[in-house]
Amino acid sequence: MQTNHVKNLSGIILATLFISTSGVLGKYIAMPSEVIIWFRSAFAMVFLYIFCRFKKIDLTIQSRRHIFPFLIGGVFMAAHWITYFYALKLSNVAIGMLSLYTFPVMIAFLEPLFLKIKFNPIHIVLGLIVLLGLYILAPDFDIKNTQVQGVLFGLFSALCYSVRILILKQYVQQYNGVMLMFYQVAVITIILVPVLFFMDISGFQEQLPYLLLLALLTTAIGHSLMVHSLQFFSASTASIISSIQPIFGIILAFTFLNEVPTWNTFIGGSLILTTVVIESIRSRKNSI
Repeated sequence: MQTNHVKNLSGIILATLFISTSGVLGKYIAMPSEVIIWFRSAFAMVFLYIFCRFKKIDLTIQSRRHIFPFLIGGVFMAAHWITYFYALKLSNVAIGMLSLYTFPVMIAFLEPLFLKIKFNPIHIVLGLIVLLGLYILAPDFDIKNTQVQGVLFGLFSALCYSVRILILKQYVQQYNGVMLMFYQVAVITIILVPVLFFMDISGFQEQLPYLLLLALLTTAIGHSLMVHSLQFFSASTASIISSIQPIFGIILAFTFLNEVPTWNTFIGGSLILTTVVIESIRSRKNSI
């Protein structure tokens, strides 16, 4: 039993590490964000399709009523990825990832609007802690400041991600998680086709290895491993463990991009990640 637990724990930590590579790759790849996301989605779609066929995962959508939520979920996922990459390019990996990690608290605020769940006043306290963390990340609120722009894009990315999660949440019991991810990247690939004609894709050949790495390691393998790990851990436990993702991202950015986080980043980021852990532990206790 102990061996299995260590193996499962190692799996979810590895998944978190793979997913955290999105920060370094998103910052490093010298192409427009929209173009990066198209190639990321197109390559990931191929990888996931092959995986689904190999594992005999059913790709059938059970009802026509599910098509529209899948489409809207894909649109919000596209907006989440694009604005997240804008956040990375405008500021740095640390600020981009930490701003994105406000999404658990956003979900707590939005959940009563999507599902029949009563609003908990503790979320106001957590929301205020997040705001304090964001203020420390970007104390000089000047819209012309690229750091501030990075935080704002990161927050919008977190909002899109939160809405996408809440839209698809009711379908995770009916469908395989890898199958849902396949349809997400398929929708993104289709709706972003116009960017290939209107945006600069001249750096494709030079950036191809990194685009493949982003699609395979970060998206296909990382997200599939995370979905697989949810069989052994509660969603709350997975959220707590995955909150080390920005820490992995900061370490990778320091190693490969020579990005050194400031004390403001450490302090503000710690406050944001504290709310993630508090909300995850609180929701776990309430579900027992």
